[in-house]
Amino acid sequence: MQFEFSTSPRIVFGCGTRRMISSCARELGSNCLVVTGKTPHRWDEITQSLEEAGVSCTVFQVPTEPTVMTVRKGAEEALAKGCDLVAAIGGGSVMDAAKAISAMMTNPGDLYDYLEVVGRASALKCRPSPVIAVPTTAGTGSEVTKNAVIISKEHRLKVSLRSPLLYPAVVIVDPELTLSLPPGVTASTGLDALTQLLEAYVSNAANPITDSLCREGLARSSRSLHAAYLDGRDMSARTDMCVASLLSGMALANARLGAVHGFAAAIGGLVDAPHGLVCAALVPHVVEMNVRALAARGSARQYLERFDDAARIVTGSTGARAQDLVAWLRDTCSRLSVPGLRDVGVHWNDLADVAAKAQRASSMKGNPVELSLEELVAVLSAAW
Repeated sequence: MQFEFSTSPRIVFGCGTRRMISSCARELGSNCLVVTGKTPHRWDEITQSLEEAGVSCTVFQVPTEPTVMTVRKGAEEALAKGCDLVAAIGGGSVMDAAKAISAMMTNPGDLYDYLEVVGRASALKCRPSPVIAVPTTAGTGSEVTKNAVIISKEHRLKVSLRSPLLYPAVVIVDPELTLSLPPGVTASTGLDALTQLLEAYVSNAANPITDSLCREGLARSSRSLHAAYLDGRDMSARTDMCVASLLSGMALANARLGAVHGFAAAIGGLVDAPHGLVCAALVPHVVEMNVRALAARGSARQYLERFDDAARIVTGSTGARAQDLVAWLRDTCSRLSVPGLRDVGVHWNDLADVAAKAQRASSMKGNPVELSLEELVAVLSAAW
C-alpha cells in the first residue's frame, strides 16, 4: 500500500470563528481582494473587520459559477489594485474563483496554460497569493481542495485547475454563516457533500485516511441533512453538515471522485444550473448503475462491499446492502424535492453528447468501474 495525504495547513472550525479573519489576514498580507457572491453586502461585517485591522479591501463579485473570463477579470483587478492576499467568502463557486485568481496573480501566461482537458495542464510555476477561505454553504468542501473548477464557455465544459499549491493558507468554517441558507440551497449543497463522501469512499484511489473521513462524513450528513432542510436554525444539524462538507473536500482532494462529477463537468458547461442540484439529480442513478455494472462484471468485489458498508452507515441498519443505499438515496432526494435533469435545463437531445463528454472527464478516472457509453446514456435517461 502506498498513498499520500495533504490538506490546507490551518483549519479553524466553530461558531463565531469568522471574527478571526482579520488577525489571520494581517499575518498574510495588507491588501486583500475579497471575493464574494452576488450579495457582497451580506458580509460587510467581515470586510469591515479587515479594514479596521489595517487590511485594505477590494471586493470582487462572482455572481455565478466561475468562467475563464471571471478568473481573468479577477486577476486583473487584483493586480491593478496591488493586492497581495485573497479572501474567499461564499459558496463553492466563490472558493474556486478565488483559488484560480490567486494562481493567476503570480503565474505568467493565460489560464488555459494551466487548465486540464481543454488547456495545456502545465504545472503552476509560482506559489499563488495566499487565500483565506470562509465558506458560507455546506457542500463543495472547496475550501480544502487543491483544484478550482472553472467553466470554459468556448468548450462548453467544466474543467479543473489543479495543483497542490492551490490549498488555501487558512480555512475558517463558521456554521453560523449557513443559518440563513434557504431549504433548496441546503438540499443541493448538502447532497453535493454527501455525493463527494460517497464517491471518495468507493473510489479506486481511496486510502485509510480518506476512508475514515468518509465514514464520519456520511454518518453526519445522513443524520442531519433532512433536519437542516426542515429547520435552517437547527445549529446541531448545521454543524454536522459543515463538518461533513469539510471532510468531503479533504477526501476528494486525496481520493478522487466518480461518475456523478464526471457528468456534472459536462452538464455544467452546457446549462446554468447549480452544481449541487445536478449532482443530486444524478447520484441515485449513478450508484444504481455502478452497483449493477460491478455485479455484472463479477470483478472488484471490494467495491461492492464498500457500497454495502455505505448503506449500513446511512441507513443505520447492520443488514443493509447496496440496493438499500440506492433506495435511501431515492427517498432522500424525493423528501428534499430534488428535480430531474430536464428541470434544470438539460434537453433530451443533449444526453448522448453529455455522456460522451463525461466519459472523458477527469473525475471518471476515480469511478470504481468503467462504464460504457451506453451505460452512461442510460444513467442520464433515468435522471432526466
